[in-house]
Amino acid sequence: MTSTADATRGEAFQPVKSAGRTLDVLEALADGAGPRSLGELARALAIPKSSLHGILRTMIQRGWVEADPTGTRFGLGVRALQVGAAYLETDTVTGLLSGVLDQLATQFGETVHLGRLDGPHVVYLAKRESVHPLRLYSAIGRHLPAHATALGKVLLAERPDEAVDRLLHWPLTALTARTITDPGALHEELATIRSRGYAMDREENTEGIVCFAMAVPLQAPATDAISLSVPASRLDDTSEARIVAALGTTLAQIRAARPLLPAL
Repeated sequence: MTSTADATRGEAFQPVKSAGRTLDVLEALADGAGPRSLGELARALAIPKSSLHGILRTMIQRGWVEADPTGTRFGLGVRALQVGAAYLETDTVTGLLSGVLDQLATQFGETVHLGRLDGPHVVYLAKRESVHPLRLYSAIGRHLPAHATALGKVLLAERPDEAVDRLLHWPLTALTARTITDPGALHEELATIRSRGYAMDREENTEGIVCFAMAVPLQAPATDAISLSVPASRLDDTSEARIVAALGTTLAQIRAARPLLPAL
């Protein structure tokens, strides 16, 4: 007997249109822009209002989307939070590195992130807050362009330039005046990162914030990285060496323990 999988093997995949539109709505509402009207969503996603209205009603009924009191603006529902939390709770790397993040945050008192490469972006999986009032604003689940962050650049540097060029969306977006957007300059930066083993974000993501990052040596190429973010005003002549040494020591311990860890 021929199974459905056997019958379709080798054929071009044809996405299910309704499923694709539903996921487009979720991704649009998760972009951080806040609640959106039916018209705004229809224009952004190129979905007819009549079709979009039915999708939204279904998603509201299932708890994925919530409407405001007027019923005219829509945002993510609590079901989206539950599923996102479940992802983090079951993610092996996030749980494995929890103590490492605590250790770095205690040692420096600065913001520490665990990030994962997600296409041309990096997404924050875990965070430890700085003890100082002046600190980087960030949130778990936030996506940022990989080329504009230390986390993203160190993970891009794990890949050859040809793969990086296919991964990124060109032209590159500038988040600050310091963001690297020129292809040649980015390739040069990635070569430097490969040589020295860590990445720096010199106010390329947020004005006034400098970040240092190293890739987590659990996979090749690495998909996760750890960063430490410091306001430029708190950096001194020894900061870079101290932070890089601490990151290197921490990740060397993970590398040494890798043979004892479960397959990822």
